[in-house]
Amino acid sequence: MRHLTWNNSETLKKVKCIHTNAEKYIVNHALTVGEIYDVKNETEEFYFIVDNSGKVGGFYKDYFEDIQ
Repeated sequence: MRHLTWNNSETLKKVKCIHTNAEKYIVNHALTVGEIYDVKNETEEFYFIVDNSGKVGGFYKDYFEDIQ
């Protein structure tokens, strides 16, 4: 049940949102283009980040680019 402690867990890395052009879902309420977000968990397809609502949400990786 790691998802219950994601807000307080260590940040794995930071990513920058590069677009919010979603095919299926509305993501522009939760993400802002150009904003940098903390990644709390990662899978092959998704980043789990602290979004604009202050909660952890899962988003496709194609919305982001890695920050060095």
